[in-house]
Amino acid sequence: MSQARFSFRGMEVVACPSGGLYIPAFGTLAAADLHLEKGSACARRGRLLPPYDSRATLAALADAIARFQPSRVVCLGDSFHDKGGTDRLDDAAVGFLRQLAASRDWVWIAGNHDPAPHGLGGRCTGELRVGPFVFRHAAREDTEPGEISGHFHPKATVATAGRRFTGRCFAGNGRRLILPAFGAYAGGLDVFAPALSALLAVDFTVHLIGRSRVHAFPAAGLVGAKPGF
Repeated sequence: MSQARFSFRGMEVVACPSGGLYIPAFGTLAAADLHLEKGSACARRGRLLPPYDSRATLAALADAIARFQPSRVVCLGDSFHDKGGTDRLDDAAVGFLRQLAASRDWVWIAGNHDPAPHGLGGRCTGELRVGPFVFRHAAREDTEPGEISGHFHPKATVATAGRRFTGRCFAGNGRRLILPAFGAYAGGLDVFAPALSALLAVDFTVHLIGRSRVHAFPAAGLVGAKPGF
């Protein structure tokens, strides 16, 4: 699968089809909203889903780590679907996570679904600053340039050859970059929904995750864009 390279705050970044963002200059891989153990959380509420989401999500994360060999991994919050998720993670997955975290600087950023997890290796924090970037879970309206966040699970829709395609996307406007949800069972919020449009304003670009590559589209090229939006 083909990734996309573009510039953000004067630095090259790589948008991966998995939903991860790699910053070569800092050897940093960021992944937002893993939502591990969402399947088991839904099962506890009577909504039965196949209990394989954590396994699939961790496999995708391991693949991205194997591809880029980052010296730092930043999990941008909501790494678990709820506060009890760490307790429901099976022993094999716990061991796998600890192994991944042991050989690099692994940073858990606290989200709104879960506190930053403890006992799985790595270190926990509310936000992280690296070079011109600040990593946090949810974007702030008054943020300084260089913010990288998650939380909103952005998705976008394009129309090509008479057909529509909707997928997860990276959404950015030069000031901030909002990453797609990495988790296998995570949903999405359209980039024109009020909560996201208030942050992205008029002139933004998405890097849409397609079936085999990541595609760049200006806001005006998306379904739902309105003149003067």
